[in-house]
Amino acid sequence: MKNFIKQAVVVWVSLASLSCTSQPKQELPNIVLINVDDLGWKDVGFNGSRYYETPNLDRLAKESIRFTQAYAGAANCAPSRACLISGQQTTRHGIYTVGNSARGNAKTRRIIPTTNTTELADEQITLAEVLEGQDYTSISIGKWHLGKDPKTQGFDQNVAGTNLGHPKSYFSPYKNPFLPDGPEGEYLTDRLTDEALRFIDENQENPFFLYLPFYTIHTPLQGKEALVEKYKEKPTVDGQGRNPHYAAMVETMDASVGRILQRLDEHELENTIVIFTSDNGGISYLSRQHPLRAGKGSYYEGGIRVPLLIRWKSKIKEAWETDTPVTNLDFYPTLLELVGAEVPEDKVLDGASLAGLLLKKEALPERPLIWHFPIYLQAYRVGGDESRDDLFRTRPGSVIRLGNWKLHQYFEDDGLELYNLAEDLGEQQNLAAERPEKREELLDLLNDWRGRMNAPVPKEPNPDYQEGFVPAPKKRK
Repeated sequence: MKNFIKQAVVVWVSLASLSCTSQPKQELPNIVLINVDDLGWKDVGFNGSRYYETPNLDRLAKESIRFTQAYAGAANCAPSRACLISGQQTTRHGIYTVGNSARGNAKTRRIIPTTNTTELADEQITLAEVLEGQDYTSISIGKWHLGKDPKTQGFDQNVAGTNLGHPKSYFSPYKNPFLPDGPEGEYLTDRLTDEALRFIDENQENPFFLYLPFYTIHTPLQGKEALVEKYKEKPTVDGQGRNPHYAAMVETMDASVGRILQRLDEHELENTIVIFTSDNGGISYLSRQHPLRAGKGSYYEGGIRVPLLIRWKSKIKEAWETDTPVTNLDFYPTLLELVGAEVPEDKVLDGASLAGLLLKKEALPERPLIWHFPIYLQAYRVGGDESRDDLFRTRPGSVIRLGNWKLHQYFEDDGLELYNLAEDLGEQQNLAAERPEKREELLDLLNDWRGRMNAPVPKEPNPDYQEGFVPAPKKRK
């Protein structure tokens, strides 16, 4: 019954589009959406890294609109991906984290967190399903992490996508039910890129949607031997270069992007929208994101600000840069407008279309950007994550950004932190006491939003909590 309803909606979208705003089939743009796993905002040359080598991405940046203030919909994998593919906030799809929401030592959690959802509901009408109604051929290649198979959510083909958040190995044999093993020693990122090239070759005559969520640079950290040796000899810079495998994986990903861009050029597929981004910030202890604070799992800038490039050769003739704050929630409405598709009936989208900004440089009206995370995420390295406290990357709370102002609210102690990002990008000087009028303005907006969204705010005390308890440090292997 669920599949019938979804098929009916897709048919409705198709008919509505044909009668209203649809473009002729041959004029529909191809879409290539590359979503790298755990790539930090500062992990690319075009955002200022002086360590990682990303020549292909740096070249793409010179052909694209570069967003300097782009954000993920959440600070870690599954919720961010759910936001992107559904176009909806975490409060609507209920995916707030990976696995259990009660992470970390129970004795250090003051309240009972909101129960987490681990799979995107079949009732969700995804971006892929709307594009299916526009006669797109679609494929998901790489990390899915929102259920057992992306083909249940509108994709025609699935390569390597499962409910797992990381591969068992980056070298074949992969032991992945949706990816036959290659020759022994074959590298996963290269293999996924080969599959992407095959798909482009086979579908160059018709509109296609290539969703390429690379597993890299997520753990296990396993780089190609020659590149690992290369980076062992390279001195660290700005807190980057702490792990040669991480650096090797970044370079291999960059080379793969270069191969995809070259194939598009070979086929003269200039009517292709290329989007390059990451699902969340980089892992702080592995790769510092300075001047941004913290990293993956945190709602400081280092955990949610991500690289974002958008290229469309046939429509966007010159590269330029914008500091407009955007999020991956904006991809869904943007792509629908660019391909002339209607928003499905009863579907609420929480992002804004960037079409006017992309094509005409029209300013986007100022709007609040909001993140809600009623869950716990334990620290990667106790005291080493640049978070609010040593034990957690995230404790339950919400964050709002409006203009250059950003307010953090924490539910355990009603703690408030207010930062002016224009003057304090590293979120070091809490102005909550000094600027009460701005604090209350943002807090009122946040409370209003939570009320309208029926957002869960956990308050129930945790009976296992022990005031002052400090867990014994774990021995590092």
